[in-house]
Amino acid sequence: MSNYTIKEFIEKTRQDERENDYFELETERILEVNLDGMVWAKTGSMISYTGQIKFAREGVMEHGLGTMFKKALTGEGTSLMKANGQGRLYLADQGKKITIFELNDETITVNGNDLLAFEPGIEWEIKLMRKVAGMMAGGLFNVTLKGRGRVAITSHYEPLTLLVKPGQPVITDPNATVAWSGNLTPEFRTDVSFRTFIGRGSGESIQMEFQGDGFVIVQPFEEIYTVSNGSS
Repeated sequence: MSNYTIKEFIEKTRQDERENDYFELETERILEVNLDGMVWAKTGSMISYTGQIKFAREGVMEHGLGTMFKKALTGEGTSLMKANGQGRLYLADQGKKITIFELNDETITVNGNDLLAFEPGIEWEIKLMRKVAGMMAGGLFNVTLKGRGRVAITSHYEPLTLLVKPGQPVITDPNATVAWSGNLTPEFRTDVSFRTFIGRGSGESIQMEFQGDGFVIVQPFEEIYTVSNGSS
């Protein structure tokens, strides 16, 4: 059915006011945050809110002088904002599918483009993978999150989790890699023969190699990453 009366459409798509969890999937592509305090979110991800909520960009000194200098040198590949107040906050990012994780004293690393929101009690750090900076435009920025609390990430379409086992490395395309377990540190390599076969401009010539014991989340989409200018 694609034709509705206005009343039918409202009933089908209206917000669910019965649920009151801190992070909820209002739809698979819209995150509802029942806010009473503060939450970190991707800059520009707010699509609507009710109540009294104020927004502020991440401060240049939020993580100390070293982080400030790093951002000045790299142009900052991931931009976050703080939402403070009470109310219902709705977040989304280009219609991407949203997954919510509950961290229990665990660590996960998320590609900067794929981090949507997380609770304020979680420790986090933005990192630039310098080894790949000369291969990809702007390099590759990731956010490492650890502690206890909820984290919402996004992916184009349905994500796939690949298990990394000792002696069985997993190779991924950086543009399709969403997140990985915090104990893994990827190495970057260039497949010269493959690059020669399909052209030097191919992204597949750059690969991420994960070794050890953990997991990697990929998406069926190659997202082109750019350096953020901090605008929303």
